[in-house]
Amino acid sequence: MILLVNGPNLNLLGEREPEVYGSSTLADVEQMVREACAPYGVEVMAYQSNWEGALVDFLQEHRREAQGVIINPGAFTHVSYALHDCLKAMPCPAIEVHISNVHAREEWRRQSVLAPACLGQVVGLGVAGYHYAATHLCGLLSQAAQAATGDDLEPAAAEAYPVNPAARGDYE
Repeated sequence: MILLVNGPNLNLLGEREPEVYGSSTLADVEQMVREACAPYGVEVMAYQSNWEGALVDFLQEHRREAQGVIINPGAFTHVSYALHDCLKAMPCPAIEVHISNVHAREEWRRQSVLAPACLGQVVGLGVAGYHYAATHLCGLLSQAAQAATGDDLEPAAAEAYPVNPAARGDYE
């Protein structure tokens, strides 16, 4: 199971600053992630809260069954050492997602205290960043399952994670 965790104000996706965050709602994002994980047989448990402690409680409560975490901590990105420590305690990888390019915005948005606790970040690609995080985690889970069964991976395949070609957009 992948935990999809969203922090403060993300419940207002589609309403709050659509010129920055787009018109997709949180329900749209949750559905997109579920659809990205479905071909891999991976379930998604979604959670959003405006309260830091509630996010920590959710992650801790589900740490044993979680196989990965996709987290958009919102404004907690810059200040939550509690979330950092919680992610470090998780027995699975986490990917931090930000809809906007935080590096092209205000200076205070550019520092993430969660980044060192995460496998990586997807930043500035709109809500598609959630999809990329989901397919990356599912690819890692597929590789782990293959390795556990003793199936040999081709060297190139070991570094290539399956991506839905329909998600590539018009840039190619």
